[in-house]
Amino acid sequence: MMSQERGRKPVFILAYLLLMALPCMSFLPNFWSRVLTLSWNSRTHQQITEQAILNVTMETLRGIKKHHAEEETRLGRGFCRAVGEVVQSNAAMDFLSSTRSDPVYHFDSERVDSAMGMLRQFWAQTLLSVRAKEYQTARHSLGQLFHSLQDFYSHSNWVEMGHRFIYLHLLQPEEPAIPVATDDTPTCMECFSVTCRDNLMSRMTNAKQETQLLTTGYFSTFPPKPHGKCSHGGILDRSRFIGAKGGINKDSTSPLFSPHHYLHMEAANLAMEATLSVLRDLRDTVGQNTFLRLFSVKQVSALVFVMDTTGSMFEEITAARYRAHSIIEGRASSPGQPGTFILVPFHDPKFGPVYETDDPNQFMQQMENLMALGGGDEPEMCLSAIQLALTHSPPLSEIFVFTDASPKDAHLIDVVKALALEKQSKVTFLLTEDPNYTSESRGRTRSRSSRSRSRRRRRRRRREVLSPDRFSLYSSLSSLSGGLTIFTTNSDIRSVSAIVEDNTAADKVTLLHVESDEELMSSHSFRVDSSVKNVTLHVTGILTECVLTSPSDQSQSLLSQTGPLAELERFEGLYRISLLYPVQPGKWKLQAKSDGHLTFNVIGDSNVDFLYYFATVTNETHPGLAKVEGSPVAGVPAFLVLAVTGLAPDEEASFSHVTLLGADGESLLEVKLNSSSSSSSSSYSVEELVGWVDSVPVDPFCVRLTGRDGRGNKLERVSTEMVQPTHVQIQVLSVPRLVPGHSTMVDFDILNHGPARLFSLAADDDHGYLQKRGPHRFHVAEQGPFRGQVDLLTPSTAQAGATVTLTFTVRALDSLDSNYAVAYLTVIPPDPDTSPPSCSAARVQSTCPSICNESNWSVSLVVSDRGRSGLAALQLQSGEGNLTLFHNPPPTEDNLGEDQPGQDRQQAHRDKTTSGGHHHQHHHHQHPKARLEKGDPPLNVSEWAPGSSQPLWVKYESSCCSAQAELLVWDTAGNMKRCHLTSGQQRQLKDRSTETSGAGQITLTAALFLGLLWPFLL
Repeated sequence: MMSQERGRKPVFILAYLLLMALPCMSFLPNFWSRVLTLSWNSRTHQQITEQAILNVTMETLRGIKKHHAEEETRLGRGFCRAVGEVVQSNAAMDFLSSTRSDPVYHFDSERVDSAMGMLRQFWAQTLLSVRAKEYQTARHSLGQLFHSLQDFYSHSNWVEMGHRFIYLHLLQPEEPAIPVATDDTPTCMECFSVTCRDNLMSRMTNAKQETQLLTTGYFSTFPPKPHGKCSHGGILDRSRFIGAKGGINKDSTSPLFSPHHYLHMEAANLAMEATLSVLRDLRDTVGQNTFLRLFSVKQVSALVFVMDTTGSMFEEITAARYRAHSIIEGRASSPGQPGTFILVPFHDPKFGPVYETDDPNQFMQQMENLMALGGGDEPEMCLSAIQLALTHSPPLSEIFVFTDASPKDAHLIDVVKALALEKQSKVTFLLTEDPNYTSESRGRTRSRSSRSRSRRRRRRRRREVLSPDRFSLYSSLSSLSGGLTIFTTNSDIRSVSAIVEDNTAADKVTLLHVESDEELMSSHSFRVDSSVKNVTLHVTGILTECVLTSPSDQSQSLLSQTGPLAELERFEGLYRISLLYPVQPGKWKLQAKSDGHLTFNVIGDSNVDFLYYFATVTNETHPGLAKVEGSPVAGVPAFLVLAVTGLAPDEEASFSHVTLLGADGESLLEVKLNSSSSSSSSSYSVEELVGWVDSVPVDPFCVRLTGRDGRGNKLERVSTEMVQPTHVQIQVLSVPRLVPGHSTMVDFDILNHGPARLFSLAADDDHGYLQKRGPHRFHVAEQGPFRGQVDLLTPSTAQAGATVTLTFTVRALDSLDSNYAVAYLTVIPPDPDTSPPSCSAARVQSTCPSICNESNWSVSLVVSDRGRSGLAALQLQSGEGNLTLFHNPPPTEDNLGEDQPGQDRQQAHRDKTTSGGHHHQHHHHQHPKARLEKGDPPLNVSEWAPGSSQPLWVKYESSCCSAQAELLVWDTAGNMKRCHLTSGQQRQLKDRSTETSGAGQITLTAALFLGLLWPFLL
């Protein structure tokens, strides 16, 4: 259990004062919205989405294997980040200028048909991205889908019609539809109070389906509200004064904001059921393991190598191979999901391609294939390779760069920094310098001994004088991202590369990260709490003195003696210090002296960690905290939102404040914390905290969280990336879809928070689709905006589902002010097959007596594809019987073909039975092709009649003790159909979801727009 300091009155008073400026037109976006609307028990988009993802994730884990209760709490920091991306994408629909007032995104103003089309596009985009393993993009589109889907139940009259089950037609066009009221049909009556009861016309609340009409409320002044239509309602909806007065929204439990507040819980429950339904269909379509990968469940850190492959890099490549092999061996028995392995080679003038795999053996094969050949010149395309690594690796990755050359592509440094910050990924450089780089030219970095020089086997040819600052861009990137820059030698690179294993092990947390340029003795401290194990210190640079002091005031001089506190390993460019077991909890001190630059990094093993972001109160159409994209604005107030992860349900801890630390570890500002939520899930083990920052510091800073563990020990965690406060903002206004062969415009806004001045804008994408990259120069007035757009041309050969990462960087020409924005655009097919397969019952045999185990029942089906793709696969999802597939009607059921128009009854005499990937020839055309049972993987039937709409005949037989079953059918375009089989069904197949209310399960009958997802099912 977790407790926090509460009752920070200034924050709540501020929220209350802001309340009157904040309209509301959907389920409240996030936790803070309940404060702003004084509706503490309202269900928000955030709460519905988080709980649904958690429920289906735990359901999926239990389906794979039994998990102990304590394991269920350890979903990991990556899971928290992944869920946060979905939630923030959901909330952004209420905050972005391109979506917040558009009725199509919120099921407003009776734009139901257009909103359903948008929903289905989000579904298609999500599944395309999953197929392409573009999980971050998939999470973004999934959040958008959830927002619109959840809004339907709050903004329409679905609940008022008495429905206690979800509206299947929203995502499944073949399901029965309820017509939408025409423009000239009155839908509401006048309401003159804040609570509107019985203000819908009788036809809008009729329980008889044949006479029902759908309507949704109009919001504000656009589009204009026709007379007699319903308003959204609430004190900030200007349309509520136009007849019919009042409103119908169920967004909250507050009558001030929601005229139908008394139906809020019913609407929220249906929104939850609809969200669960989508997630379950997504899981069943892509498979359990892929579903868990989508949400980074129990994922170990990605192993990402960026490798210089020029002729001087033999020792470095050998060291990287050794570390990769050691890590893979160590993970072989890991209970977590398989990790991601990424390799990006580079030299000059080429870089890439990216080798990405989940198979450790394939990754090792690629490492073995690396050859140190060619090259010889300075510099090389290192930043281009890092850009590829960042765009292909998951968030929170550790990226390791092996090189001895400076960057030739220095113009990419702002883009690479933006990507590292956006993904919260660390970049660490292991540099084996060129021997021609002498101590005189290197400045304050360490000199190489003559012995080390003689050991170098391959040398680059010196063709120009080497700059003393040639590695400065690497140092600035590692410092910004929270990584390290290590200058070492070929003889030590294998030992130094141990840092790769240290940092990619599971559940690593940072206790201290600081840089120092002091020539005198510098002093730093870090705290070890009861949850921290295996503490390791990394120090880069050259130490002349180093003293470690324990919480009990016992000291050890690390350079001159062995002792009871720690063990020191010294390599060229790196000191690796391991605290000896048992590690004392409490405050540790490290005093160090050097004649140059030092970086201290202290890590340990612990489940307890945190994520954070800056946010501002929205002042447009929705109450809530909108995440600040890019760097925060210096000198202005902001909220700091944190999510603490990894605490067990019975683990007590309190968190009082965060400290914003400068580059040298000095305290810039202390921010008190309040709990943001009173209903966190114990199994999720995440609690959101919020702090009020009176004025964001001007200087760069990192964030340190402070609290106490259950034993009273002080607990500290550090997020190592350096926040760069600024006086300029940039925001991408629209994230359109990319269509092969077409041009697409992306709009952006720049807001200058300083005096009138010139700015430079650069845009870059990782596929080369941009028509003009810049830099572009323009003038922006004092405190003024600038709106622009860039053009991307998607080639006709672009692969559907691919993600294009578009990065904007803006920089003032008269100061250090700069900022960034990153957008992810998805390539979609121009004309996808969106028609799912169909199932129709041809014959039912059921004579089930009262004693069920004395008889069987069976149903014969015809399965066909209604689109143009052809059948791809079948799977028996549930049921205790057997499913038999035939290419022709079974001989005992001659009437089976009567229901099949256009059937060729004289086709093929030879059938192939597909089982376990093998094909066997049979010469009796009536012979069954395959049999399926529950638990069998999807059966590939695409080779039976490739590219054809040829139907299959299916017979299901089961004991009367198992009266239901479910068959999943896919076509080769990836569209899915759920076929529900029951012993009591007659001629027509019961082909719809069971209608339930409350917490019962709802399953979608068809997962549309799966476009080309079939390879995941094989």
